[in-house]
Amino acid sequence: MGKLAVRALRAVLVVVLAGTVFVQALMVWVLVSASDPEDGSLPLTPLRVITILGMVSVQVALVCVWRLVTMVQRGTVFSQAAFRYVDGVIGAIVAAALLWFAVTVLNAPGQRADPGVTVIMGGVGVAILGVALIVLVLRMLLAQAVARDVEASQMQAELDEVI
Repeated sequence: MGKLAVRALRAVLVVVLAGTVFVQALMVWVLVSASDPEDGSLPLTPLRVITILGMVSVQVALVCVWRLVTMVQRGTVFSQAAFRYVDGVIGAIVAAALLWFAVTVLNAPGQRADPGVTVIMGGVGVAILGVALIVLVLRMLLAQAVARDVEASQMQAELDEVI
């Protein structure tokens, strides 16, 4: 991975992390200082809590990607240690999908006249789970690469003994 690509990715990760921290702080401040409307409209407190938790899931994914990029730079990504971070990304994506489904459920009663919105929101949740499945497939590819790397190291050691 080129130095420019690593720097660009890290810059994006820092900006997104700063943005999520800002949104979290704003949601916590609003959560503490405001109350839900009493006119029967959408309850805002659960949505604010879900937003805060959603930002946590994004932050977990960002930290895991940062660690994986560091491992790529050092040439240690094809090791068992990388699985912890890939699993963290998968877990964060699944958590985000579950939070999205919670938003969909909270929003559904207000969409009785237009249930298509709820169906679309459910579809977005399924798409988010699809991203988790894609990362899971990439994890399987990483597992194969790690196994091949271990096998190659063993063969090299045997060859070194022969020579």
